[in-house]
Amino acid sequence: MGIGNDETGGLTVSTTFDDRERAFEAKFAHDSEMRWRAEARANRLLGFWAAELMGLAGKAAEDYALSVVKADFEEPGHEDVVRKVAADLGPKADADTVRRKLAELQVVAKGQLLSEG
Repeated sequence: MGIGNDETGGLTVSTTFDDRERAFEAKFAHDSEMRWRAEARANRLLGFWAAELMGLAGKAAEDYALSVVKADFEEPGHEDVVRKVAADLGPKADADTVRRKLAELQVVAKGQLLSEG
């Protein structure tokens, strides 16, 4: 338990519960950000994978990967990304193949983020 002054000059008491609550909120915010970053990274990697299948390279591949990341803002979940990439790939890969690749790349993306610290 800690004792301090609030902004009005009054006495405040910080309890272990308050400290734990703040720590939980900070961890939740960090975990949420890491989840978002991992999803965006996986979508970007998926975009590069699809770009390669479509024969895109360089700036065209980068632009396509960015368009895949942006597609994820259309609706919650991954189906907006899957629909876009599957439609763009046409006969080169169906939606199930895109889903499997995205799941694989989500693991890769999380690993990359963890190794970056």
